[in-house]
Amino acid sequence: MSRNSLAPGADTAPAPDGGSGAGRGPLARLASAAGRWEFLILLLIIATCVAGQAISPQFLSRASFMTGSLDFTEVALMALPLTLIIITAEIDLSVASVLALSSALMAWLWMHDVPMVPTVLLCLVAGALCGLFNGLLVTKGGLPSLAVTIGTLALFRGLAYVVIGDQSVTDFPTAWTDWGFGMVGTSILPNTIAVFAVLAVIFAVLLHGSRFGRSIYAIGANQEAAYFSGIKVKRIKLILFVISGVVSALAGVIISLRNSTAAANVGQGFELTAIAAVVLGGVSIFGGRGTVGGVVLALFLLAAIQKALSLSESISTAWIQVVTGALLIGSVLGPNLVSRMNEARARARMRGDAQARPPTTSQEEAV
Repeated sequence: MSRNSLAPGADTAPAPDGGSGAGRGPLARLASAAGRWEFLILLLIIATCVAGQAISPQFLSRASFMTGSLDFTEVALMALPLTLIIITAEIDLSVASVLALSSALMAWLWMHDVPMVPTVLLCLVAGALCGLFNGLLVTKGGLPSLAVTIGTLALFRGLAYVVIGDQSVTDFPTAWTDWGFGMVGTSILPNTIAVFAVLAVIFAVLLHGSRFGRSIYAIGANQEAAYFSGIKVKRIKLILFVISGVVSALAGVIISLRNSTAAANVGQGFELTAIAAVVLGGVSIFGGRGTVGGVVLALFLLAAIQKALSLSESISTAWIQVVTGALLIGSVLGPNLVSRMNEARARARMRGDAQARPPTTSQEEAV
């Protein structure tokens, strides 16, 4: 596929002179930018905002922004480490179950009079151990991450019910729960979204501006070649699974504080929404391609769609899952169709060039 085609994670084509595009005109640069997957997502966000405002005058209000962003915080957090894992051509389906286990453990510790700071730290440690368990099975055990994390999806959720059962805890300290749905100063930015923003910047720098990030892309593009080039493939994958566990556990703490309730049944289905955001954001499910920026835009799009549908009085909330699934299928199917079309055009162009080329004489052949 050509690099400037409309495909997830595709980069703009290099300038003809081999530079960064400085010698190209503004129209050429605009056309190149319009060919990026992120540009298409941005257009969809604008269209969703227009449609959402038409559905309900409350869509673009401050209260709508606050509730919509809060409701999507945990999915957004889990999507960040999933982005890196999927770029390496692996997957982690257990993220929502780690979230639930963290919430259940938080409830159990608080019921047993453990202070909040050690409680939160122990939840993060538990998340790291869950990620380590997944990573060891994948890297040391040589098992496919899809099978492993399907198993741990059930295992960790089951452990959450073992820890707390059907109970829920709602008597967390007011200072902590107030933070869970509070704002940064006098702004309209929720505290939890500020946490996501900080982590998004960290993950973006890690992926796009470090040697570690370049290794992630290399592993996803060709794991065997990455190994023979000296990249510690297994170590990097193990680190990514541990990071995924820690961030998922953090999401479990945040959802417990935000809802003022910790229980084992929280976050059901969140893993599919997080994966949908990652793939819709331009990360190739086959690995080796994608950006954190694209995933952040996809999260905004999904949050906007969810809020618009929830504000509608005539549209069932069940359509949220329908639209999410359709976008996930479209984000995988669309680029494949574009790739096939580009390849077909390239083959047709090659055949045309071959037919247009004048036949060589026998003397020229001899020379």
